Amino acid sequence: MSPVLAGVLQLLALVAALGLSYRPLGDHMARVYSSEKHLRPEKWIYKAIGANPSVEMRWPAYLRGVLAFSAVSVLFLYLLQRVQGSLPGSLGFVSIDPDQAFNTAASFVANTNWQSYYGEQAMGHVVQTGGLAVQNFVSAAVGMAVAVALVRGFARSRTGELGNFWADLVRGVVRILLPMAVIGALVLVACGAIQNFSGIHEVGQFGGGTQQWNGGAVASQEVIKELGTNGGGYFNANSAHPFENPNGLSNLFEIYLILVIPFALTRTFGRMVGSLKQGYAILGTMAAIWIGFTALMMWTEFAGNGPAFDIAGGAMEGKETRFGIAGSSLFSVATTLTSTGAVNSFHSSYTGFGGGLTMLGMQLGEIAPGGVGSGLYGMLIMAVIAVFIAGLMVGRTPEYLGKKIGTREIKFAACYILVTPALVLCFTAASFVLDTPSHSMTNSGAHGFSEILYAFTSGANNNGSAFAGLNADTQWFNSTIGIAMLLGRFLPMVFVLALAGSLAEQAPVPETAGTLRTEKPLFTGLLVGTIMIIAGLTYFPALALGPLAEGLAA
Repeated sequence: MSPVLAGVLQLLALVAALGLSYRPLGDHMARVYSSEKHLRPEKWIYKAIGANPSVEMRWPAYLRGVLAFSAVSVLFLYLLQRVQGSLPGSLGFVSIDPDQAFNTAASFVANTNWQSYYGEQAMGHVVQTGGLAVQNFVSAAVGMAVAVALVRGFARSRTGELGNFWADLVRGVVRILLPMAVIGALVLVACGAIQNFSGIHEVGQFGGGTQQWNGGAVASQEVIKELGTNGGGYFNANSAHPFENPNGLSNLFEIYLILVIPFALTRTFGRMVGSLKQGYAILGTMAAIWIGFTALMMWTEFAGNGPAFDIAGGAMEGKETRFGIAGSSLFSVATTLTSTGAVNSFHSSYTGFGGGLTMLGMQLGEIAPGGVGSGLYGMLIMAVIAVFIAGLMVGRTPEYLGKKIGTREIKFAACYILVTPALVLCFTAASFVLDTPSHSMTNSGAHGFSEILYAFTSGANNNGSAFAGLNADTQWFNSTIGIAMLLGRFLPMVFVLALAGSLAEQAPVPETAGTLRTEKPLFTGLLVGTIMIIAGLTYFPALALGPLAEGLAA
């Protein structure tokens, strides 16, 4: 079987698995967030944190809940790392330095999971399982809660109430993420991923010498890192490590985990707004971009020229032979079009155009299908922009899902799409103006520029993957990327919740003959075009200096 055919079959199997999960999972999540009942374990949690899950919140109160919970999470995770040396199960590792502890705490709470350290050489069992793995669950649940709040903004009328943040947070963990993670961890263990609390072992190497390996609760952390679109690996090699991702079957299963909730949330959206066709339109937009990027990535990685490419069958540098070009390309597109950031290959070793595609996937806003929760609300923001543009073309006040998109709403949407590009471009420019940051680059020229551009693109868009080659464990990068991650996560949420509150206060607008049919393929095409134009106009100059220049020079 040719590698190209194998890649096509993997893609078809993945699409089939996602298709089978779409309806039951989407409907289940709609029931979870619409239910008025509270499970007994949930009641225990509400009592422990002193929350009343039945009280409806307007958007400022909902936002305060998001920010307060996240601030406490950052503080807790920071302190846990700072006292690691005194904790049992630390494997002899010392406490984490302040700048790196801040960077890691910001990273995992912001659902970014950027790592500027070697996981197996820095973090003990308590920090890994009691700190990082816990944040993998709750940071994902925060994103889902914000997305559901925006959906309620479209679904409700004449009220500013968006639900209860604490109820949405707890239900997302208890009823959705936790059960799926338990099943997924068992699958990964069956595939060969490790799950233990063993210490450090010395293993003999071929040709003499020894190497140290430590165990850990890897399978349980691996599953939620993918399912919650987190991405932080137990080991430095991330999902290229055989303890995390043993073979081709586990690789395909992990890609499935990355994509299943973001895609299924479109059906949840359709259910909650009372029109499944609207959900299908959003699904179609996400799927079109994802399949297009996957096809382009496979083409550019298989189509290299030269003796090395011919012998290997494509661009195999930096890729694991057990995954091949197809498995690596599928993974890289899935992880950069979502906010996952896990890697099973070095993106720095991709062709110039291939590396550019990984960057562009994040720069689109990670909305195809995007992160858990963040992908849906990011795509709905883009839908608001698209109907506004359509309204300008026909001279009609734009409407979406029975709500008028007026001056206030479009200002919130515009602020949302400007936050992350401003963070990425300003921090990248500052890194080249100063002398010290540029010394962290392994490469010079266009590729070196891509290393720093990728790092801030990954951080500000809450992806967390690394281009590789950049030494990011410096005070400058730990601090600036940490700030970019926090601002890139929570500033957009401010505008999402403000937009949700504004929409919920409106009275529904009756549909007329002039209403834009947003459930039709024509709108899907308009939405895809809007997304590509906005990203292209924003990032094209920077991409031209990095991956495009490198690709054209190859």
